[in-house]
Amino acid sequence: MAEKKITTSSGIEIKEVYTCLPKPMDERPGEFPFTRGIQKDMYRGRPWTMRQYAGFSTAEESNKRYHYLLSQGTMGLSVAFDLPTQIGYDSDHALAEGEVGKVGVAIDSLQDMEALFNGIELQKITTSMTINATASTLLAMYIALAKKQGADLSQISGTIQNDILKEYAARGTYIYPPQQSMRIITDVFEYCSKELPKWNTISISGYHIREAGSTAVQELAFTLANGKAYLKAALDAGLDINIFAKRLSFFFNCHNNFFEEVCKFRAARRMWANITKELGATDAGAQKLRFHTQTGGSTLTAQQPMNNIVRVTTQAMAAVLGGTQSLHTNGYDEALSLPTEAAAKIALRTQQIIAYESGATDTVDPLAGSYFVETLTTEIEAAAQLYIDKIDAMGGSVKAIEQDYIQQEIAKSAYEYQTQIENGERILVGVNQFTEDAGIGMEVFRVDDSIRIHQTEKLNKLKATRDNEAVSQALVELEAAAKGGPNLMPFILKAVENYATLGEIADVMRNVFGEY
Repeated sequence: MAEKKITTSSGIEIKEVYTCLPKPMDERPGEFPFTRGIQKDMYRGRPWTMRQYAGFSTAEESNKRYHYLLSQGTMGLSVAFDLPTQIGYDSDHALAEGEVGKVGVAIDSLQDMEALFNGIELQKITTSMTINATASTLLAMYIALAKKQGADLSQISGTIQNDILKEYAARGTYIYPPQQSMRIITDVFEYCSKELPKWNTISISGYHIREAGSTAVQELAFTLANGKAYLKAALDAGLDINIFAKRLSFFFNCHNNFFEEVCKFRAARRMWANITKELGATDAGAQKLRFHTQTGGSTLTAQQPMNNIVRVTTQAMAAVLGGTQSLHTNGYDEALSLPTEAAAKIALRTQQIIAYESGATDTVDPLAGSYFVETLTTEIEAAAQLYIDKIDAMGGSVKAIEQDYIQQEIAKSAYEYQTQIENGERILVGVNQFTEDAGIGMEVFRVDDSIRIHQTEKLNKLKATRDNEAVSQALVELEAAAKGGPNLMPFILKAVENYATLGEIADVMRNVFGEY
């Protein structure tokens, strides 16, 4: 009987044994093309940023969780926003019903942003905001708050996701048509290069592509193809690649196949270095792929949820050995609800144990030179490049998305993965093997529907007390700018500072740009 063929999630065949390297090893960490890491000393210098993703209910409730996480050793905050905030609706909008504060925090105005970061000095932390269609408005709120705190904007650091292309391909929280969305994104690039030089203006996300069902190779290929599209849009807008490319970062998923994930990260750095070089980057800082990792949400199981602690640990270790710059570890209970405080603490402690007890940080790129790791890195790179070449031939990511190519490829892979689970070809411990009849029987975190009433009352009070004439004038000026050609960020910032709401600002641009 023929021996069973073993493959990675991407269909790359794994040999029984590897006995040679794909090419001679002469590369060092911190040197082009950065396969072995973007710093020569990596975690010997300092560990990755331990950044726990949190946000739920009201700004006041989320603020309590942020203070707790900071007290437990979190190095940076990562903000989750609710769905109405993500798609430009205030909490009192009819379409917001049932969603306010559920999958993230509700932010309707600068007033909420002030409450969200109450007692937290923005100049002393880094903040990552997972926001896309309304990223420009949330960033404007963050800037307005920093100014109110008296912060030096040149020292403010953090990231907005601001990656709209993957929303069209995999997630769905877009508002405007692709071309208009790209305009807003390049406006953010330009504005921040002058006003917030330490801010990462985009986090090009493979995470949600993977959560939608892609393979590791597809996650890598589609993410880098989107990255190329953003580079070209910025170049077309006249920006200097050696300046703006330094402020691009990436956001990757980490799944269960340990070695495939490590090799995916190593291949990503090498491929991005070559992409940026081909597009004219000569500064090493503009050629380096910097990335945040989050452990795989879709790998968490509602069955035997404590098993997720082990899954998250192996995924986090793969991210570290793959050279991540920051990391979020999921709570073991997130297949059931938002994470409880206890689950969030264990997730953070997982990172701390890897950093300070495992020895994984003692030397740089410890898996380098492994016959298997180096071969698989090269094979993943080659497989991803085939996808990128096909997307390039279609005219780039925007064209490929408009033609539904990327969406169809992800859907096909998601279907194949689910089929493998259902027929037992892929084993999930506690799901299709090693199952138990016992119920879950554990505490879960719930957000009450009354949050919408609370937010609506706040909005009504805000609108009754703010200078509505100043708000109207700011929105008229924003509308004129949207119809014309100037950078939109100063106009959005003025509206925010006058306490225009997120929904009011989004509606102005909906009226000008249309909806997709």
